Amino acid sequence: MDFQPLWDKIELSPVGDFVASSAWAFPTLETIHVIAIATVFGTVAIMDLRLLGLASSTDRVTDLSRDTLTWTWGAFLLAAVSGTLLWVSKAHVYMRDPWFYIKMVLIGVAGINMAIFHHVTWKTIGQWDGGRPPQAAKIAGLGSIVLWIVVVFCARVIGFTLGVYE
Repeated sequence: MDFQPLWDKIELSPVGDFVASSAWAFPTLETIHVIAIATVFGTVAIMDLRLLGLASSTDRVTDLSRDTLTWTWGAFLLAAVSGTLLWVSKAHVYMRDPWFYIKMVLIGVAGINMAIFHHVTWKTIGQWDGGRPPQAAKIAGLGSIVLWIVVVFCARVIGFTLGVYE
């Protein structure tokens, strides 16, 4: 199935055309996107390093979660909106870039990892909140931090390979 006409239509939309042709829109959105992703990664890393027992070991996991989760979700929403607007400006190029697909899949896998952690491991938080996290929490933390590092890597590769797929 050929989606090229759809990608072209999205790019030629008023929003896509504005972001692509404006002297300031794309770089502004890209700056917002990078800051948002850095915030997501930073707040996720705080939790992951705690789960791994490598940082903040005297802090309760519930306290760290409460302090970081709002920032994580807010930044993730901002990254999703700014990323979508960037995508709209060059949809046909992004949709040819394998690194874009890898990035999107890994973000989905990171979400699944987080959902499993919150729906399974988090149920026992009362038993380990102030102490050493169980093996399941450590695995979730390691998986999360590795996934987000690779997501950031893919994002950088996309930035340097977009012209290759035009």
